[in-house]
Amino acid sequence: MNKLLIAAVVGVLSTSMLTVVTDANAQQPTTTKKAAAAKPKRPAPKRLIKRKPNPAKEAKVDPVPDGAVKWSCNEGLSFDLKGDMKRDQIVTVHWANKNYNLPRQDTTTGADRFHDLATGMDLVVIPTKAMLFSDSDGSRLADECKTAEMQQGAPAPTQSNQLIKTN
Repeated sequence: MNKLLIAAVVGVLSTSMLTVVTDANAQQPTTTKKAAAAKPKRPAPKRLIKRKPNPAKEAKVDPVPDGAVKWSCNEGLSFDLKGDMKRDQIVTVHWANKNYNLPRQDTTTGADRFHDLATGMDLVVIPTKAMLFSDSDGSRLADECKTAEMQQGAPAPTQSNQLIKTN
């Protein structure tokens, strides 16, 4: 009997709440645009500490490494790559005025992948093109990147099946 009484009370309350919520949503707001426009705007917060610009720090540009090869990409982008992808364990990519040392990653697909966890830079090279990614925002920074030789029809200078061992 108590359970039946509780169920009836819950049913009545939920029905009455449903009608109250529906009526509240149907009402139009009573404020006008003039009243909203009369509110004073909150001033922008002021900086407490003014920093002096440091041109030496802001203008830091890494030089392009000697012997680097230029890779031209879609949308007028490009990067410079120093290292031999056939044998080197670390290559240097010069992108956006900064040098990134990218260590080789093992892959099962046959593509050459150079990825640095600290900076999030990721270079993937397949025989027809190279792609540059950023892990920080998950975006592709550059696509369809090729050397001058690749634009003439040569394959990318990647390792074929295994890393060439030098003794």
